[in-house]
Amino acid sequence: MPQPRTARGSRVSRLRRFELTLAAILLLVLALDFAFPLPTPASDSPTLTVLAADGTPLRAWPGDDGAQRHPTTPEAVSPYYLQALLHYEDRWFDWHPGVNPVALVRAAWQWARHGRIVSGGSTLTMQVARLVDERAAGRSVPAKLRQIARALQLELHCSKHEILSLYLNLAPMGGPLEGVETASRAYLGKPAGELSKAEAALLVALPQSPTRLRPDRAVASAQAARDKVLTRMQTLGVWTAADVADAKLERVFAPPLRARWLAPLAAERLRQEARRQGHAPAVIQSTLDAGLQARLEQLLTDRLNSLPDAVSMAALVVDNRTLEVRGYVGSADFTDARRGAHVDMVRARRSPGSTLKPFLYAMALDDGLIHSESLLIDAPQNFGGYAPGNFQADFSGPVSVSEALQRSLNVPAVDLLDRIGPERFAGRLRNAGVKLRMPANAAPNLSLILGGGSTTLEELVGAYTALARGGVAARPHLTPGAALQETRLMSEGAAFIVREILENGGRPGNPFRESGQRVAWKTGTSFGFRDAWALGVTDRYTFGVWIGRPDGTPNPGHFGANSAAPLLRDLAAALGPGESRQQLGPRRQPASVAAVPICWPQGLAESATEPGLCLQHRTAWTLDGAVPPTLPDRLRPGPLVEPVWVLAGQRAQPGCAADAERFEAVRWPALLGPFLDAEQRHPLERLPWRADCAPREPVAHRLRVVGLEPGTVLRPTPGQREVTLRLQAIGAQQGTTWLLDGQWMAASDVASAAQVLQVSRPGAHRLTVMDGLGRWARVEFQLQP
Repeated sequence: MPQPRTARGSRVSRLRRFELTLAAILLLVLALDFAFPLPTPASDSPTLTVLAADGTPLRAWPGDDGAQRHPTTPEAVSPYYLQALLHYEDRWFDWHPGVNPVALVRAAWQWARHGRIVSGGSTLTMQVARLVDERAAGRSVPAKLRQIARALQLELHCSKHEILSLYLNLAPMGGPLEGVETASRAYLGKPAGELSKAEAALLVALPQSPTRLRPDRAVASAQAARDKVLTRMQTLGVWTAADVADAKLERVFAPPLRARWLAPLAAERLRQEARRQGHAPAVIQSTLDAGLQARLEQLLTDRLNSLPDAVSMAALVVDNRTLEVRGYVGSADFTDARRGAHVDMVRARRSPGSTLKPFLYAMALDDGLIHSESLLIDAPQNFGGYAPGNFQADFSGPVSVSEALQRSLNVPAVDLLDRIGPERFAGRLRNAGVKLRMPANAAPNLSLILGGGSTTLEELVGAYTALARGGVAARPHLTPGAALQETRLMSEGAAFIVREILENGGRPGNPFRESGQRVAWKTGTSFGFRDAWALGVTDRYTFGVWIGRPDGTPNPGHFGANSAAPLLRDLAAALGPGESRQQLGPRRQPASVAAVPICWPQGLAESATEPGLCLQHRTAWTLDGAVPPTLPDRLRPGPLVEPVWVLAGQRAQPGCAADAERFEAVRWPALLGPFLDAEQRHPLERLPWRADCAPREPVAHRLRVVGLEPGTVLRPTPGQREVTLRLQAIGAQQGTTWLLDGQWMAASDVASAAQVLQVSRPGAHRLTVMDGLGRWARVEFQLQP
């Protein structure tokens, strides 16, 4: 039977009113949402964080609100943490619309019963609402109502995944820390993705009372709160009793909350570069290896006690394959202002000392001037007014290229640079990224090879990578994926030979190795002990260290060999046996390199040398089939092979004796005369001269020592340990240089000037004086104690 029209109209009317009411409510919600929009979450102003290659934070700068937070997502957080968070804080998170009616009714009943709010009935969404809106914080009724409204707004605008992400990034964790990732790194020293069940429970409990439960200040309270979360997880059946029991055995501990930075100056550099490029990222990725960086910083920290207060250190480690910087320490102690804490010495311009010598020898190899055993002269020389000496103030006379480079002798290097040209050498380095800065209005000169310009540790390391990269140098970079900036600095063969010299001593079949580590290394010391350097190259890494005062003040007693080299060796060991220790067998030898037996003093291959003219046999690395002869004699031009006339076992002047027979003899470069024993000379040169056919030097041209007779036996004055000699070189021209047992003692530009020398070591001695024409005189004597 049909219903009366009035009843049907009434039902339609009620439905109409319901729809209108629902529409009105919806319009009201939309109007309120428009009138009172959600505040911008603080996570929109995150901490600027610089990360290592594996994601480890290196250094962070607070956001605009002063908080430190590290952005993360639910996928990057340990599942144990998400389990504990959702089951302990909000089991119905995935189902409620932002508020839990059951929890709100329970909270209202408790409020009515006790006259105060006992529990807020908060959901995770409501907690997020409290974090994004400061006015919704607190436990008052108006604050709770505002929380509810904001929670509904959040659910209206955000997905559950987004709301959970906001909580993970905004949850207060004590002090300036916000978010689970920041807390995990600061308190536990690990990413949030690696949390154990005990650690996850601790960080779930911490936001309930961030100040009272901080694990670095209130261990007992933090542990009690953690155990409460663990017990709840067992009660709910999420984690087993055995797992919870094991978790409760873990001790709660966190060191005092403070800045735990790695590579702070490298991070600052990346931040400044981002600003210059107009970028404002929340996260800056770097190429640094967090583990290697920590070991590197610890190495430098361990050395601080052995250095004066104002001395700093810097170190750089670069991957040879990618040119990525894996370790970067710009100062010895970032907290010590006395050591120039904030001065980045990786980029500071300093005198490189002798560290440029490998590139000079490589250039000479590529120019065909030398091979690895070419004869060089380590003796006092004057190059247009520039008279360099060696670091140890002594001279060795005849040395090979390998010996000169491995021992870092100065005079042979200056000799080579003079033949190559300082400007050409500086141009080659500049093209490869080593920008040698000269003093104002100065052009490159011979002092360049001894540290006369300035460069940076970063540029040096980039150039040294050429020794492991077939002669191609490249610019190190801190940003992942950066394009390689490469330049050929030397040929593949020259790189091989120079690396062999720095690593093994450079003699085929006779390697020089101090240990099982295959490290090609070179030290350097700038004038006045201002800078101590050491550079090293392995198959995988190129690395360098610098020691000195950032303000350039001299640091007497600290130089490359005794300060920087030990640190470099420790660094090579810290890289690990799989990275810096290689098999001692030979590495791949380029086709352009060959081992060739050669002869001194001519420097030619044995096969191209008459047997009687080979005074000393050696084996050399040669390049491109060339075996260049000994460099031209500066003092006595002409070939080293000269005719000798002999009559009845004695030498004679040509044309003096008609019956004299002509032979050929080989001589050494004239400047080596004071350093050669008779046995080292050619047999024909050792023959005595015929009295009537000997060359006669005018008395005015003779050089002799006055003040000490040959064979003299000296004794100190009683109570003294040394004797004082007052000497003069008669007949000297163009200055004098005095050597005692091959060691430099004194020099004078005035040839006739008297010289005062002191001798303290007992035993036999040889005193030698040389003048600017290369002539020399020697007196042997003894000092008895």
